[in-house]
Amino acid sequence: MKPAMRILGLLFLLGVLAERAASQQPASWPAAAAVETSLGRPLAPLPGGVFIARFPRTDLSVTVGEVKLKTPFALTSWVAFLPVEGGAVAMGDIVVTVEESAPVMRALEEGGVEVAALHNHVLGETPRIMYMHIMARGDPARIAATVRAAIAVTGTPLAPPAPVAATPFPLDTLALAKALGVSGKVNGGVYQVSVPRTGPIVTDGVTLPPGMGLATVINIQPVDAQRAAATGDFVLTGDQVTPVIRALVSHGFAVTSVHSHLLSSTPELRFVHFWGVDSASVIAAGLGAALAASRK
Repeated sequence: MKPAMRILGLLFLLGVLAERAASQQPASWPAAAAVETSLGRPLAPLPGGVFIARFPRTDLSVTVGEVKLKTPFALTSWVAFLPVEGGAVAMGDIVVTVEESAPVMRALEEGGVEVAALHNHVLGETPRIMYMHIMARGDPARIAATVRAAIAVTGTPLAPPAPVAATPFPLDTLALAKALGVSGKVNGGVYQVSVPRTGPIVTDGVTLPPGMGLATVINIQPVDAQRAAATGDFVLTGDQVTPVIRALVSHGFAVTSVHSHLLSSTPELRFVHFWGVDSASVIAAGLGAALAASRK
C-alpha cells in the first residue's frame, strides 16, 4: 500500500474511533450550569444521561467495633438528576446524625423535596448515623438549591472536596473480582462494585437508569492485610429478598435493614443492606453467593 493511502486509511480509522467515542459520551444538559451553581459543586455524568453530585462527610469519624469507616465506604451523601420533559427527576441519599435528621427533613419539606425513607444502613456505629433518601421532580435548579440548603444544616463540608490521594490497597483485587463474579475499582481505600439491575424500573412514568441509585452496591474496606469489612445494599424484587438474605446470613453477614428507597416503582423494589467483617476471601465468597442468588 502506498504511503498516501496508508495515511488516508489511518485518518479514516481515527475519525471512526472519534465518532464512536463521542457517541458514548453522555449528552450535555443545558440546566447543568444552574444546578452546579445551586449545589456549589460540579456534576459528574453517569451512563443513561444521569448527572450526580457527591457530598463526602469528611467531618464525621464513625466506628463500628474495631472498624473506622472510610468516607467512601458508607459516609457520602449524593444527589442524582435525570433530565426529563419539564425539568428533572432527582434521587439521592443524605447521611445525617440523629440530631441532624429533623432539621434536614424540615429543610427538604420546605423546598418541596420528598423524603422517601429514613433508616440505618449499619448497626452498632458510634456516633449513630442515619440515611435520608430523597425524591423530587421539577425545576432542577430549585431541587438542587433545596438539597444544598438541607445539607448545609449538617456538618458536611460545603466546599467541593479535594482529590483523594491514592494509597496502597492491601487486598488482592483480582481475587475479590473472581470470587464476586464482577470487578470493581478502588476509591479512597475502598473496593467498590456496582451491579446494575436488568429490566426497566419505572416511577411516575419515568424509566430510571441504574445511576439513580438502582444498582446493587458492594463496598469492601480492608481491616488489615487479611481481613475486610463489607457493607452496601442489594436492589431486589420481592421474590429475590429471601434467597439473598439466606445467602448473606449463611456466610456470616448481618442483614442490617430491609426497606424501600422509592415511594413507588414498577416493579416494586426492596433494598437489603448488609454488614460483615471476616477474611477477605470469606467476605468475597459470601457476597458472590448473594449476587448469584439475586440473579435467580
